[in-house]
Amino acid sequence: MAESAGKYDYIIVGAGTAGCVLANRLTQDPNTSVLLLEAGAKDDYGWVHIPVGFLRTADNPRTDWQYRTEADPGLNGRSLLYPSGKILGGSSSMNGMIYQRGQAQDYDHWAELTGDDSWRWDQVLPLFKKSEDYAEGANDFRGVRGDWRVEKQTLRWDILDAFRDAAAQSGIPKIDDFNRGAGVEGCGYFDINQKNGLRLNTAKAFLRTIMRRGNLDIMTGSHVKRLIIQQTAQGNVCTGVEFVGGDREWTADVSRETILAAGTFGSPQILQRSGVGPLASLQKHAIAPIQDLPGVGENLQDHLPLKMVFKMSGAKSLNTMAKGLLGKAALGLQYILKKNGPLTTVPAPLGAMLRSDSTQSSPDLYYQIQPWSQDSAGAPLHDFPAFTVSVSNLKATSRGRVQIASGDVMMPPTITCNYLSTPEDQEMAKTAIQLTRKIAAAPALQSYALEEMQANDDLLRQAGAIAFAGENPVGTCKMGRADDPWSVVDSQFRVLGIAGLRVADASVMPIIPAGDTSATTIMLAEKAARLIRAYR
Repeated sequence: MAESAGKYDYIIVGAGTAGCVLANRLTQDPNTSVLLLEAGAKDDYGWVHIPVGFLRTADNPRTDWQYRTEADPGLNGRSLLYPSGKILGGSSSMNGMIYQRGQAQDYDHWAELTGDDSWRWDQVLPLFKKSEDYAEGANDFRGVRGDWRVEKQTLRWDILDAFRDAAAQSGIPKIDDFNRGAGVEGCGYFDINQKNGLRLNTAKAFLRTIMRRGNLDIMTGSHVKRLIIQQTAQGNVCTGVEFVGGDREWTADVSRETILAAGTFGSPQILQRSGVGPLASLQKHAIAPIQDLPGVGENLQDHLPLKMVFKMSGAKSLNTMAKGLLGKAALGLQYILKKNGPLTTVPAPLGAMLRSDSTQSSPDLYYQIQPWSQDSAGAPLHDFPAFTVSVSNLKATSRGRVQIASGDVMMPPTITCNYLSTPEDQEMAKTAIQLTRKIAAAPALQSYALEEMQANDDLLRQAGAIAFAGENPVGTCKMGRADDPWSVVDSQFRVLGIAGLRVADASVMPIIPAGDTSATTIMLAEKAARLIRAYR
């Protein structure tokens, strides 16, 4: 028999990037009670907080769900590791620490797709600024005194400076800020989420500061089996959740709303296990259907990075600096004493946004340049000096899906990405490789004797071989108009056909924004919290 965890005004499922923000904002009202459920553990693993720890958290069962994609024809039949945070703070505890909002056009497009002008850039910009604490001070685009610290990088790499020069020689201008809104094009160093030489995750920024609020209960290691949905004469109503934690079964009741913030992979799974989703899939797993929503788990999209590794000489690489016990000890000592040096590096310090040709109205290629290389996420660094150029298609047309593999709460989902499955995406992959080779051949990089690894004259074959799963999955609980058959939530995050239930995480993004999605997910949570608090 399930034990009662009590009754709350709000239940938030998932303490990841969005869930931590929601918990902070909803508990600002002392008369409101909130239960925050997280399937992962506390964020007390040391490598989470040391920036270079991204090399230790991917494919680590302590911090990563270790999802794997289905074998993909577009990737030469390969199955990929898909890192996803399994810890307080979610993927903000293991991502690239890049602060990037996308382009103004992205949000104007969302407004058109949803029929809701509150999603336009000029309307969401104040929400970005609300949570931001920009180290360089406030301006028309940047905020201060928020919870989410944003800093400029102080660490520089000669090879990345040279790549930036080579990009300029190839017609890609140098820029200093990717977060000005419209028309952001060029090559520059990213703003990052660090504070005092440490990674800043959303658990540290938004949760740790409110632990003493008496109206918030947090339960980690809690896997939600299903939502409790009552079918009434007035319609379907979510009245609570069933979950497993500490080898016990629990129920929790809700008086106002339940908010799913379990992410692009977690939220559609919970909906499907609860009888909300594509009718055929529910019946396949003998789940009683409550609401036929064909879009649940569909519309999966990401920035697929093609990782081109270049061997080099004459410049430092994290590969060789961290080689051997003495190398690791020297880096560790520098970090302990000064909180600087290579251990403060983010995975990709340098980036670029550009248009593949003049017909594009906005950037359609996204570069992340990394002063290290490895065979796959979680694998050891190569033992030779090298750097990696990751290039992604910002306007990919391929779409995948996430489906439950069974009704078992502990069973990982089936993730089908369908990468490079459209002619447009295949042509863009070829263009991306060719453009990268052009930059690598520019004069500024000639002294480094670059050697491209895994080079192939069959560019599509090469793309399939060097692609990694991205870190920005979105879209599986798509936000849209009621007449869109693939919509799962409306423009206010409300699940169609289920009262008292919202989804507020990256899964609701109808189209992926141009750039990393962490900042956008925080903005979504800010907007959702404002709507929820205003609704009585």
